[in-house]
Amino acid sequence: MKKHLFTLALAAASFGAAAQTTPATPVKAAVAPTPAGYADLLGATIAQVLHTGDAAELKGLAAKLERAATVAPADWLPRYYQAYALLINVFQSKEDGDAKDKTLDQAEAALAQARQLGGDESELLTLQAYVYQARLGIAPVLRSLKYSRLVNETVAQAKKLNPANPRAYLVGANNVYYTPSMFGGGADVAKPLYEEAKAKFAAFRPATALAPSWGEGQTLGRLKQYEVATAQTDR
Repeated sequence: MKKHLFTLALAAASFGAAAQTTPATPVKAAVAPTPAGYADLLGATIAQVLHTGDAAELKGLAAKLERAATVAPADWLPRYYQAYALLINVFQSKEDGDAKDKTLDQAEAALAQARQLGGDESELLTLQAYVYQARLGIAPVLRSLKYSRLVNETVAQAKKLNPANPRAYLVGANNVYYTPSMFGGGADVAKPLYEEAKAKFAAFRPATALAPSWGEGQTLGRLKQYEVATAQTDR
């Protein structure tokens, strides 16, 4: 047990120090084996990202994931979750639009790095579509024409690559939900799309313990809102 804890401590130290001590490693260059305990620490960090809504904490976790990427430079998942943490930070942050756009620039840079490392393209496209939604949310009136289209196009690409990816259906449903009814969107139109996403989540099994698995809670939460609204209407 002591030996296991010591190994994890060494890996944790690597997370913290790698940014200062390890030079950038080209993707095709030979890389050292990942430290013992790396997967456990990465999993714990991912769990923190998925279970917090605190903007400052998400920024800190994104920085931690960036350091993790230097410890395991061939692994695309730290960059993917770094992008996800930065994205969710934008939804939770009270910063102005310019600051949020800069954070989303960082998220897209991390996604580009994950793509260079051969990450799951359907998952990367889905997260890219989610970034477009965040950019749309910063200035909905000015950006709706450009970014709503980009969300739809990118979601369609993600679904084509992997029709079983439930996150693509969730992001697509969100786009319809927040589109004004005069333009073919709205809550009523989005409801069957959320139900489709729910069915996809029920059938989905992540490829590994650390593979992307977020989104089911958001989907079920939205459908619960529909149930509550229907119950109130029926009173």
